[in-house]
Amino acid sequence: MSTEPMLQFFAYSHLKPELQPTSAKFAEIAEWVASLLPRNPERTACLRKLMEAKDCAVRAAIYKEDGQ
Repeated sequence: MSTEPMLQFFAYSHLKPELQPTSAKFAEIAEWVASLLPRNPERTACLRKLMEAKDCAVRAAIYKEDGQ
């Protein structure tokens, strides 16, 4: 079990059920990264960019073409 504080940003149980699978895949990768790589600034950058990608993917899932 990792003690990586950034993993808190990969929680997804609060999301609507239809968005959870998208976010869950990123949480799985984040756990893998935190358990595989040594703690250092590059791992933190990796997790931060993964978090940004996760946020984009969730927004893509709720995107409405007409903006409404």
